[in-house]
Amino acid sequence: MSEQQRFPGWHGTTIVAVRKNGKVAVVGDGQVSVGPTVMKGTARKVRRLSPDGSDVICGFAGSTADAFTLLERLEAKLEAAPGQLARACVDLAKDWRTDKYLRNLEAMLIVTDGRDLFIVTGAGDVLEPEHDIAAVGSGGNFALAAARALMDQEMDAEAIARRALSIAADICVYTNGNAVVEVIG
Repeated sequence: MSEQQRFPGWHGTTIVAVRKNGKVAVVGDGQVSVGPTVMKGTARKVRRLSPDGSDVICGFAGSTADAFTLLERLEAKLEAAPGQLARACVDLAKDWRTDKYLRNLEAMLIVTDGRDLFIVTGAGDVLEPEHDIAAVGSGGNFALAAARALMDQEMDAEAIARRALSIAADICVYTNGNAVVEVIG
């Protein structure tokens, strides 16, 4: 039984990452909702990892406990393959898909080291997004569309990501404007 089947009233978040002019900004909202109720408005869903001394930023949508389990596994993969974010993400996705315990975890990750940008899913996907923009969560498609529209403006990566989240928060009832931002570059 999936998390959505067990807790049908739990809804999402919005995480958006933008890479532009040598910088990558990852922005996430802070809302946690159960049905029509906002349980928390200041959750931190974007985090900086530094397992091997290099900076890695990760944003997650989905179950928080599941995401933290995956972040711990990602850190271990990065320690085993220092400076090889792609390899660490692929190894995590393999484990996530094939391990009996991990395959039940429900989350999506956006991961970047400033050079590479990936979306990692439990279906075994490690995707390099097009147009230097990645977005996940209930408001992800709204944020993605907004960021794509803003990419040719005279705005840096952080400003685009913040504005895209703000637009998603105006549309998606499961997203708020309490932005947590991490930037590399």
